[in-house]
Amino acid sequence: MAKSFKVRPTKIKNKVYEAELQRLQIELVKLQEWVKETGYRVAIVFEGRDAAGKGGTIKRITEALNPRVCHVVALPAPTEREKTQWYFQRYVAHLPAAGEIVIFDRSWYNRAGVERVMGFCTDHEYREFLRSCPEFERMLIRDGIQLIKYWFSVSDEEQERRFQKRLTDPAKLWKLSPMDLESRKRWVEYSRAKDEMFAHTDIKQAPWYVVASNVKKHARLNCIAHLLSLIPYEEIEAAPLVLEERPPQGAYVRPPIDDQTFVPEMHHLHL
Repeated sequence: MAKSFKVRPTKIKNKVYEAELQRLQIELVKLQEWVKETGYRVAIVFEGRDAAGKGGTIKRITEALNPRVCHVVALPAPTEREKTQWYFQRYVAHLPAAGEIVIFDRSWYNRAGVERVMGFCTDHEYREFLRSCPEFERMLIRDGIQLIKYWFSVSDEEQERRFQKRLTDPAKLWKLSPMDLESRKRWVEYSRAKDEMFAHTDIKQAPWYVVASNVKKHARLNCIAHLLSLIPYEEIEAAPLVLEERPPQGAYVRPPIDDQTFVPEMHHLHL
């Protein structure tokens, strides 16, 4: 009998990736201008396991956009006061107004994931969330918000590889929290929680879109292309900009340069 083995997908070449990413980011700018012009409202939820690649994709979406139009919401753990509020209340404050795109880097689905698995909510609170969440989301959609939900799916082996890499990279060590290390032990529990979450909240009006994210670059391109396909944007013709000649400086005299405090030039330009 032939041995079974997993075939890793061929990774896209860096040159091709960069070119395609640039093309998609130009489309994102067109989308941004259309949203701003039309007053459209978009809310995008990013969920998935730790180290699944959500953050990297969000960065590629937002890096070419105006943060006044498209901004990211990544809320910390709730305060004692917030714990006594209606569960969705602190998220409502961050929903998009006219002409805005809001990206939730984790969202109200914390209750169906980490809170459920780690025991941070009661069984009653969890069951109430599963009942309320679909109605909450339908309410947003009826009010005119386009709600898009992505789940980033990463394999156990790939998550482990990324965790190990973070342990040895001083620039990424902050991404590993005690909660991440604890979640690593509870892979099956998180899988069950995700399955139950999908069973209750994968609704027709706001379905879950699963992004295969074992290869980060593929996941980023696939997610951005899919996002663009969901929103009915059109290119807005902008008036041409003309960079005119500066007027004469007149009698302006610059103060002595020695009066200013400069940052030390630790790195010099080598020509």
